Amino acid sequence: MAIQFQQHPGLVVYLTAGDNGLSSQSPAKPGEAVDLTLTRDIALAAIDAGADVIELGVPFSDPLADGPVIQRASERAVARGTRLIDVLGLAKEIRHARPEAGLVIFTYLNPVLRFGMAKFADAAAAAGVDGVLLTDMIVEEGAEYIAEMERVNLAPVFLAAPTSSDERLAAIAEHSKGFIYAISRTGVTGQQQSVASDAAALVDRIRKAMHWRKLPVAVGFGISNADHVAQVAEFADAAVIGSAIVELIEKSAPGKAPDAVARFIQDLFTKGLRQPHLAQAL
Repeated sequence: MAIQFQQHPGLVVYLTAGDNGLSSQSPAKPGEAVDLTLTRDIALAAIDAGADVIELGVPFSDPLADGPVIQRASERAVARGTRLIDVLGLAKEIRHARPEAGLVIFTYLNPVLRFGMAKFADAAAAAGVDGVLLTDMIVEEGAEYIAEMERVNLAPVFLAAPTSSDERLAAIAEHSKGFIYAISRTGVTGQQQSVASDAAALVDRIRKAMHWRKLPVAVGFGISNADHVAQVAEFADAAVIGSAIVELIEKSAPGKAPDAVARFIQDLFTKGLRQPHLAQAL
């Protein structure tokens, strides 16, 4: 399996697994798997509407890199009892339903360490995901993680920030697979009025660091509307949207989130904005 962007710009959609918005159900009973049906339906609706890659966010009790919208979503999902093992089971369902879609597990390092790095790698591969993004894993400390991803043929996806040194960008370019996630600005996740001015410069630095490689670069943090996606399309391969969709789920009436997310994604791509191109798969 490989992560592919069949269109330009590609679209990566982040979902907090287990978050049903303000209509969240009661927590699962001890030992009982939490019901992730709504997250599955939202993911499938997003794929059918045009998302190339789904990032399944593992809810975490201390999401320091996230803004208030995703923090609230994590709190709701944690309260419902959503665990890493549940998210892996959800990934398997999505893979079965949409075999061609890109699928990435997005998590903090702590849940993986509790699960066991090797055990997690095996479970993620068995679930059929394409890659893993550990949001607080820096490439300089990722030797075990990189080795385990390579062992099971999964793509390690690293974050690159405007503050990353040229040396770090070179290491990210060397060890990343699937795509590189370029953070458009420093700080936490959340919607913004415009795309950060240094995002294009960061993408240019990443591409220079790749030398001979042709790895796609996706830009995220603050991308929340069609204008932002159009701006990103001018200098990057894909846009990542998280908080805008998570907030939409939060505000949706019970059962209405899949349709609302599908309409939102369709509206991102105004006529003539999205064009087919040769897919990059690494």
